[in-house]
Amino acid sequence: MSPARPFFYALGKRKSAIARVRMFEDGEGKVTVNGGQFKEYFFSTLGENALSPLVLVDQVKKVDLELFVLGGGKVAQSDAIRLGISRALILKDPALRTTLKQAGFLRRDSRIKERKKPGLKRARRAPQFAKR
Repeated sequence: MSPARPFFYALGKRKSAIARVRMFEDGEGKVTVNGGQFKEYFFSTLGENALSPLVLVDQVKKVDLELFVLGGGKVAQSDAIRLGISRALILKDPALRTTLKQAGFLRRDSRIKERKKPGLKRARRAPQFAKR
């Protein structure tokens, strides 16, 4: 059995979505999501959003990615992947930190759904007032 390829591992989160990123050096740009094809999993601009850190630092055809995402919706998963890829790029080359930070790719968007309160319909939505 051949030894496993070394990789850089990073985690990205957004809302309730969690993305685990494995970045392999000396790749040809192959990207898989949960064992399947990247293009089949993400549609329209969500795929571009997820891979934007690679485009910014011109590493698209130089690394292979294995992405494992769970929870949340497609948009939150795409943002979580973007954060994970950015963090993995910094582990690979710390000099890229300033470029990625200026683009805003290293900021974890901490906004999550607020919990429902008792007596209300949602977090803040009160029942409709009936005068009579």
